[in-house]
Amino acid sequence: MNTGLLLLLVSLILIFIIVYRRNSGENVYKYIVRQVGVVYDKYAPYSFKVVREKVKELGQEYTPRQYTIQVTIFAIGALIISYMYFYNLVLSIIYMILAISVIPYLTYLRCKRIYSEFIFEQIQVYTTNVIMEFATTQSFVKALEGVYESGVLEDPIKKDVKVMIDLAYEHGTIVPSIEYMNKNYDYYIVRNLHQLFYQITTEGSRDAGAALENMSLDIDMLVEGVYRDRMDRAAFHKRFVQFGIVLYLMVMLVQFLLGVETYIKMLDNALVQLLLHGIIIINTFFLLRGEKYYNEDVGAE
Repeated sequence: MNTGLLLLLVSLILIFIIVYRRNSGENVYKYIVRQVGVVYDKYAPYSFKVVREKVKELGQEYTPRQYTIQVTIFAIGALIISYMYFYNLVLSIIYMILAISVIPYLTYLRCKRIYSEFIFEQIQVYTTNVIMEFATTQSFVKALEGVYESGVLEDPIKKDVKVMIDLAYEHGTIVPSIEYMNKNYDYYIVRNLHQLFYQITTEGSRDAGAALENMSLDIDMLVEGVYRDRMDRAAFHKRFVQFGIVLYLMVMLVQFLLGVETYIKMLDNALVQLLLHGIIIINTFFLLRGEKYYNEDVGAE
């Protein structure tokens, strides 16, 4: 009777976690997707080494002390939680090692998010300042030179703007420059801005000033939305992780209902052990997927 009750309770927890996490994942996806025009776009592939170096330059890389604290928290947390599930020190040590092995992946996701946010901010600076420079110079190439020399840009955007300037002088047209930048930074604000400058340069426009003014307003609205979305995602991420930890601890409810001694006896049942492993693995999987949504799948414009 006790074995059947334990199996039922553990099975219900497992089903609850699967259903909740599946719906939560879908909601996260829908939540991000419906942020119309307010989130970052994907850009050209880059190596993690470049990303990590830029994160260090930005001063947002974890210090050895912070990494030590992170490893300690993951190790102790995994040890305690797994021991509450199985009362087996060997299994707890295995889970502790597995938990620590996840840290490099989380570091990878975090660095990519920071780099993505940095690139978007640089794109904002690039588009806004090119518009302002063009209003003075009435030349796209001269506007690029003004932005490049002003020092407001950082690498890799700054290097790419220099390439744009060189391509324009080499070919005598802005087309190769536009194609180069559009390929490296596939944001709609970049494509629209370049298309507008192309039309002004090649076809002329009586309302160029008004068009550029509208473009500036679009950029401001996009940036405002992006920062609002960033705060909303951070708040949701905090709740997501907190609830994930609570789901791990639901085994305590089972032990409270059955009694610890009865629960330990039930652990001799292989099916019970399998279900408990399933709870930990599935909840961990959905937590990692949630981390991926927060850090990497930042949406599309």
